[in-house]
Amino acid sequence: MKSSIVRPEIRIQNQATVITSYEEIVQTLLEQKNKNHALTIAIECYPVSNETLLLEKIICPLKPAMIINAAELFIESSELNKKIQDNLTDDRIFGLMSHHIFEDFVDEAKFKIVTDKLNEVRATQELSVIYGVGASLVDNVDILIYVDLARWEIQKRYRSGEYSNWFGNNAGEDALRMIKRGYFFEWPIADRHKKKIAGKIDYLIDIHDEKQPKMIAYKDYLNGLKEVVSQPFSLVPFFDPGIWGGTWMQKTFDIGHEEKNLAWSFNGVPEENSLLLNFSGTCIEIPANNLIFNFGEELLGNRAFGRFGHEFPIRFNFLDTMDGQNLSLQVHPKVDYAQEKFGVPYTQDESYYVLEAKNDAVVYLGVNEGIEKEELINALKEAETGQVSFDDEKYIYRHVMKKHDHYSIPSGTIHSSGKDSVILEISATPNRFTFKLWDWDRVDFDGLPRPVNIDHGEPNIDIYKDEKWVEKELINPFIVIAQGEGWLEEKTGLHETEFIETRRHTFNQKVHHENHGSVNVLNLVEGEEALVTSPKDEFAPYRIQYAQTFIIPATIEVYDIEPYGASLGKTIKTMKAFVR
Repeated sequence: MKSSIVRPEIRIQNQATVITSYEEIVQTLLEQKNKNHALTIAIECYPVSNETLLLEKIICPLKPAMIINAAELFIESSELNKKIQDNLTDDRIFGLMSHHIFEDFVDEAKFKIVTDKLNEVRATQELSVIYGVGASLVDNVDILIYVDLARWEIQKRYRSGEYSNWFGNNAGEDALRMIKRGYFFEWPIADRHKKKIAGKIDYLIDIHDEKQPKMIAYKDYLNGLKEVVSQPFSLVPFFDPGIWGGTWMQKTFDIGHEEKNLAWSFNGVPEENSLLLNFSGTCIEIPANNLIFNFGEELLGNRAFGRFGHEFPIRFNFLDTMDGQNLSLQVHPKVDYAQEKFGVPYTQDESYYVLEAKNDAVVYLGVNEGIEKEELINALKEAETGQVSFDDEKYIYRHVMKKHDHYSIPSGTIHSSGKDSVILEISATPNRFTFKLWDWDRVDFDGLPRPVNIDHGEPNIDIYKDEKWVEKELINPFIVIAQGEGWLEEKTGLHETEFIETRRHTFNQKVHHENHGSVNVLNLVEGEEALVTSPKDEFAPYRIQYAQTFIIPATIEVYDIEPYGASLGKTIKTMKAFVR
């Protein structure tokens, strides 16, 4: 049984010792040093880890003869920035995906100096510690520790003004530019390195909560991850406010009341979210994409893994505009544009499933009949100057939304969710490629105009997607494909041009599911509770709550879902997504 929709824990059966204080971490490392005659300890850090804290709480108490920060291995930051300028670009939001490795930025002369220093201390049989991003690049490491960090926490640190990007020296910079540097450069290079050195790591340290550190042997941690891909599980949601945000999530999940609103909940995005692994009552928090890096084929299934590799292709999140405002008017790139301009293999096709709607909430979808592209773009560019407002009623088709409606939004489709609604967004994973066309003349919380990307948007707008086309192709494409006593299964899209298949089940008794040879991602979109069980007794019963997103790994070929607890005797609904 799960613990909470906001902090869902995954109970690990394999026994493991988790060390839960800085003092015990230091003592354990000293014992390992003496037992194994270790002379060099490397503490490899994911970018934006708190290296100062590590130095104070772990490294200095070890009393090494020498301490080296891994920054000493690399070229100067100005030179590094020149090398990656083509990746960063001058754009505030978008860059080109980096394919670098850390070794590309090593200064050979500096590397030799550091290596010589470490060898000199080894010769005296004294202890050395090298720490920071890239620390594991040196040779003759006796104990390798990895300090990991989820992307949601990294983004919070960017916004705090207290942290810089790796080799950025840019604390306090525009957070959107910092996130861009992370997304297009830091995170890919760090993930590439993490996968490369995984077989050498001795310990994992989790300091998401810096007052309560956790350290676990890496082999025990991997055994825990292996358990995850044999059971249903949920990610730890990341809730975020936004200028257009609403109040539904604050009320429904009793969270974020200190914020002005909550706009997003990324609750099914392994790239962004974390996992909570419960080892005998002690939780280790780790980036959820570590599961894909280590057990990608088991999680995704052979077909999806063969297509996407170590990337999770399906994304679930909430958009909350209840008592809020409209989202920006936007379009996502078509796949050839995403590949050519940003170096990503596929694009953000998506759909909107309506969890709640009031006051005749609307979805903006495609253009009105007879609209010419040149006329539309001219009107958008005029609005961008701030001198006039964009006449959305003239140009953009709008449709009144009702609860449980479903709208497909293939790339190239102008769209926006209006105020007074809650959307379950089901999409392909790339999540940085939203081209805003108009933002209702708003500025953001920071007082700066929200960025508009008409130059990117223009070549991606499919002007033929007008009212008639949208009504036929994108609105509520429900097709009954199976039914029985007390249950109904409907195919609901996505559009034929998209690779994600979605199914809605409506039921008041147990429903049997097959995984279609793919990882399944589901959400309980109606009903208070449900229970996921295994007809083969492969996993323990898993209780889910209203609006909870959960994942069924591809290792689970069949499973059942039934009303449970407060939902017994009632009709409930789930939405399920898988790779076609």
